[in-house]
Amino acid sequence: MSARGRLIFWLVFLGVLVFALTTLREVMLPFVAGLAIAYFLDPLVDRFEKFGLSRTLSTSIVLLLFFVAAIGVLLLIAPVLQSQIAKLVEAAPGYIEKLRQVLAPVLSEIAEIAGNDPFADLPSIAGKLARIVSDLLGRVVSGGIAIANLLSLLFITPVVAFYLLRDWDRMIAKIDGWLPKAQAAVIRLQAREVDRTLAGFVRGQGTVCLCLGIFYAITLSLAGLQFGLVIGVFSGLISFIPFVGALLGGAVSIGLALLQFDDLTWVGVVFAIFVVGQILEGNFLTPRLVGEAVGLHPVWIIFALLAGGALFGFLGVLVAVPAIAVIGVLARFALAQYLESQLHLTSTQAPPVAVNADGDQEIKSPVNKPADE
Repeated sequence: MSARGRLIFWLVFLGVLVFALTTLREVMLPFVAGLAIAYFLDPLVDRFEKFGLSRTLSTSIVLLLFFVAAIGVLLLIAPVLQSQIAKLVEAAPGYIEKLRQVLAPVLSEIAEIAGNDPFADLPSIAGKLARIVSDLLGRVVSGGIAIANLLSLLFITPVVAFYLLRDWDRMIAKIDGWLPKAQAAVIRLQAREVDRTLAGFVRGQGTVCLCLGIFYAITLSLAGLQFGLVIGVFSGLISFIPFVGALLGGAVSIGLALLQFDDLTWVGVVFAIFVVGQILEGNFLTPRLVGEAVGLHPVWIIFALLAGGALFGFLGVLVAVPAIAVIGVLARFALAQYLESQLHLTSTQAPPVAVNADGDQEIKSPVNKPADE
């Protein structure tokens, strides 16, 4: 097959893949989740196999430990989170009213200019919005589609993860046998680079998010901030988006601290917690757990998450980082090929440059002198 034919083949394959993801995105969540679990747990299953256990038994033990740990954490933290979220929704109108009282001088000036108080109905509006959000969440949770998605995520994901994890090495060997012989070595090299990038970023960044979530939740709760557990967990979970976790969590925490505490000392304590969190993340956690060699710039990560969410919803958010990792590896490979190609290295001889009496540079055209000179 010619180079043109291979290019057409891969473009058609990419188009079919994007079309399939777009069409089937509503039902692919448990399969993508199972694939992610299998990918992350494969090294651990390989270690169990080294102790002489079969692949099936190793897979069963690892998945059982994983799901028992996940369910245990959910059972421990879910009731507390649910209670704090419910209290936060109930307290929102009161916080808005207190904020209105704090900003009373500014509001009075706005009222004089506008002719009335444009924020007079904020408490009642906040209460209505809270009730609307609660009703909407209740309908979503009780809806047939939500229940079907939740059931599929709970029951299909473990099954998919088990079969993928059990047959992981076999599938990799099968796919390796499908590679075109002429380009197999190059494709394997790029696949290992993708795996290194994903392992370095996703596994490392997941550990960073977990550490930050635990740190923020414990320290904010010890500082006496209401809903500190919810805010801390939320700040840690969204820390995989560069700078967003600290900025959003810090803004919400400091805003609640200003409304809750009369002493600004505790507001400073809340502010210091996020400063310390950022110092820990930037100087200790990220360099040691993620490293600097993954090749994923924060701007590209933010763009990938936003683009994936806009195109494929929650499924797009899940596959955004792996997709941008693959694209980054391929882009670096293409750039390296270009820099070594004749397209970059070949150049025509530049014309000579001379400096005239005024100090300006001018290009001299070569002139053939007569032979008798």
